[in-house]
Amino acid sequence: MKLGRYLRVSIVCLLFVAALSNVMAQSAPASRTVVIRAGHLLDVKTGKTLANQTIVIQGDKIASVGSDAQIPAGAQVVDLPNATVLPGLIDAHTHLTMTTNFGYSRLGISVPREALTGARNARVTLDAGFTTVRNVGASGFSDVALRDAINAGDVPGPRMLVSGPPLSITGGHADNNLLPFEYHATSDGVADGVDGVRHMVRQDIKYGADLIKFMASGGVLSKGDNPQASQYTQEEMKAIVEEAHRLGRKVAAHAHGAQAIRWASDAGVDSIEHGSYIDDAAIAAMKKNGTYLVPTLYLSDWFLENAEKIGTPAELMAKARDVMPAARKNIARAFAAGVKVGFGTDAAVYPHGLNAHEFAVMVKLGLTPLQAIQASTINDADLLGWSDKIGTIEPGKWADIVAVDGDPLADVTTLERVKFVMKGGEVVKNLYVK
Repeated sequence: MKLGRYLRVSIVCLLFVAALSNVMAQSAPASRTVVIRAGHLLDVKTGKTLANQTIVIQGDKIASVGSDAQIPAGAQVVDLPNATVLPGLIDAHTHLTMTTNFGYSRLGISVPREALTGARNARVTLDAGFTTVRNVGASGFSDVALRDAINAGDVPGPRMLVSGPPLSITGGHADNNLLPFEYHATSDGVADGVDGVRHMVRQDIKYGADLIKFMASGGVLSKGDNPQASQYTQEEMKAIVEEAHRLGRKVAAHAHGAQAIRWASDAGVDSIEHGSYIDDAAIAAMKKNGTYLVPTLYLSDWFLENAEKIGTPAELMAKARDVMPAARKNIARAFAAGVKVGFGTDAAVYPHGLNAHEFAVMVKLGLTPLQAIQASTINDADLLGWSDKIGTIEPGKWADIVAVDGDPLADVTTLERVKFVMKGGEVVKNLYVK
């Protein structure tokens, strides 16, 4: 008897759930449909510019692309007849919660203030056409908070993959080296030894990191360290990468010096950031290991012209005058050698929103305009592990789309003047509307 009663009750419950689901399905609003009619569309895979393309967007994803696509009834239509449309741009090296502040005054900036600064910089970056960024370093997990606020719709900004505090040796680049001993000041990500770095990788992931960033060499905008000197040992680098990859996180290594580049590449990092003193042996290691190079080149133009005006300490200026010109010469050799290239800017060393100035420098150093654009689309999508989500305008991808006047293959600086931005099917900027 009890079994029969349970069966009857179960059947009634299932019927109720089915009926409720049917009512909810009927009452739920259909996904919004948006159609972009593009006069020109750059296929970043082939380099071909296609004329008169119709992009049908259902909800936050692209449903179809083609010259003969039908416009669904009731769709919102965005006409861009004279523009060139291309995928939303990607910047794989940003610091949205930071600003151009390199001296002792940075000690007065709290983590909550960094997060609020990030909200401002996120909007500026999105308006510049960068719909996805990889944020590689922030204090106190302020970038995690910013990412989550953007994802929740609390503030506008690009999609973010974030590292939280980068790993650094004691006294190295990313440690707090500005205060004297009696303050006992140490930055969030400082970790030494194999056990120490394994613990720090786990801690970063515990508090929300999407990837791991570590300082393989000294840096430029930090006190008391040498950009050409390796910081972590190769054993420590291997431990970082093994732990991160085992836990499903990619790894970015800040590395200026040639030895640090080789060690980090051989340890299995996914990308080398900066690569200023890359040499033939480091190039060979990166090609063998399939490591991406994310050069950050335009920053030297802005920094060498403006940094003294904003009170940058003399020690940092001296390092910058040595490293930045050398980086351009060495990166040009890496480009010519065929190293895999991602697009990154180190925005925060110069004002956010100028990210697209990087394209012209990449072209000046040997890439074609198409190769530079591919670095910021299909290459960065691969580096981030999001090739199935971003990087091209194809069915099934997120509807992250930008548009510019003119032909970026003829003049890559047109990307510095993005006039239309869509993220996830939502138009966030349209200067074509009068």
